[in-house]
Amino acid sequence: MFPTLKTERLILRELVEDDAQAILDCFSNVDVLRFYGQNSLTSLDQVKQIISNFSNNYEKKAGIKWGIEREGVDGIIGTIGFQEWSHEHKRADISYALSPEHWGSGYATEVVKKVITYGFENLGIKRIGAVVFVENTSSNKLLEKLGFEKEGVLRNYMYQDGVPHNTNIYSLLNDKSI
Repeated sequence: MFPTLKTERLILRELVEDDAQAILDCFSNVDVLRFYGQNSLTSLDQVKQIISNFSNNYEKKAGIKWGIEREGVDGIIGTIGFQEWSHEHKRADISYALSPEHWGSGYATEVVKKVITYGFENLGIKRIGAVVFVENTSSNKLLEKLGFEKEGVLRNYMYQDGVPHNTNIYSLLNDKSI
């Protein structure tokens, strides 16, 4: 059964086909994608396939992706989850995105803290990694505030719109408290 998580103001729940339009809106937004390293999503059919892939990854225990919903308000405002989940090596990478109208609300901090705790306490993860564009000041600050340590810079590691970008590589070990 897919885990539903709650924070003070938010619910993290399984993504379903009804979320396709909200995901399309978020991941076709140039401001969201500026530092995401992903091409713009272009169709509901494409998004429905991605939702199906998320479900399959969870069933195979290869990743988990939640939709972020405000308590008492239908519809997601972003996504968060783990990918590159390795049971053998007890590690996963975290990624998250919010629609721009919800930036600056503290929601990202709230959900990242919750997912980190869940990963350490419920999934047996010992190391959570994050790869962030050097230019993504907000995300870099968020991770550092939550105790992630910068391990280095990966040069020309991700492309956005055909342009190479350097990325910071971060990690958080579960021997640290957040």
